[in-house]
Amino acid sequence: MFEQTKALCSLFLKMGIPGFDLIVYQHGRCILRHMGGYADRENRIPVQGKEKYHIYSCSKLFTIVAAMQLWEKGLFRLEDELSDYIPAFREMYVKTENGVRKATKPIRIHHLFEMTAGMNYDLQTPALQAYYEACDRRCPTVELVEKLAETPLEFEPGEGWRYSLCHDVLAALTELLSGQKFEDYVKEHIFQPLGMKDSDFMHPMEDWEGFACQYRHNKETGEILPWWKNTYRPGREYASGGAGCVSTVEDYIKFLEALRIGDVLLKKETVAMMAVDRLTEQQRSMYTYGTDEIGYGLGMRTPREGGRRTEFGWGGAAGAFASVDPVNDVTIYYSQHVLAPPNRPLRSSIYTAVMADLRGETFEVRLPEGPDDPTITY
Repeated sequence: MFEQTKALCSLFLKMGIPGFDLIVYQHGRCILRHMGGYADRENRIPVQGKEKYHIYSCSKLFTIVAAMQLWEKGLFRLEDELSDYIPAFREMYVKTENGVRKATKPIRIHHLFEMTAGMNYDLQTPALQAYYEACDRRCPTVELVEKLAETPLEFEPGEGWRYSLCHDVLAALTELLSGQKFEDYVKEHIFQPLGMKDSDFMHPMEDWEGFACQYRHNKETGEILPWWKNTYRPGREYASGGAGCVSTVEDYIKFLEALRIGDVLLKKETVAMMAVDRLTEQQRSMYTYGTDEIGYGLGMRTPREGGRRTEFGWGGAAGAFASVDPVNDVTIYYSQHVLAPPNRPLRSSIYTAVMADLRGETFEVRLPEGPDDPTITY
């Protein structure tokens, strides 16, 4: 069974991915655990299923769940202005063709979830680099996020969609509202209740014991070489809500199952609300991750009305892919450890292949014509 899904994973190996680990649950039980290749290609150590990975943007799902737990407690409203809680964002500026001007609209908390606040993903601005030096690379979470407010917005809040540091700001907001360090809040309210013993937002930056070797793909040369860095964690005290978590396949599937079941971490109706496409047509024109079947809700990929896809989730920069399908009672988590991976445009095909195998349908994958092929999404 799952021959087409396994063939897709074999294709990933042929494309140069050193190793992978895939787990699929249906109706609360594991129906597929498939792994292959090497956790350490240079030393010929095969993937064994216990490896830790930098999950990068799959961290975002933890962050939005943590924030929505506080929303359920009534600690904020989605319509609230961000500056009510983080005053550094009270007076924002916007880039225009004629220079920078003062923003006319406030950033509201729902903009952070939706990636519509106008922020970008630049952690190397001159102001931030000066801050890193001044704080000796400590970078406490709230303090660094306050510095992000000095960066002009790309557009007025709500008037576009751009993948950005919005969820890092949500992590700081969670820290302020909960009165706990963000990493401690997530550990107490998500990781510990689910028995996720190998997941951590503050894993020591130089400790690689137990990890699958991380690689980086050079698009120009095609080489995939070891790369021992997480550039999204600029300081040792910074818990990046958008890209800072370390986890394992067996840990992460517990989290996805909790979202599928509902009434575990969040109420069922809260999860369902988060999984509704919220994009306006203006925002959708800037949404680079979507198709006719994929939208964006409160912090995650969502189905669109009329499409066959009934799943929500997200992915990560090194190739992780998370999917929850409450209609078919299916959860999927796939992990690899290659930054800018050559199979990145094919990640959403994992869901398509799994569902085709479950339905007894034929699945065909088309290789991308290039890294920017617009007809294949991820």
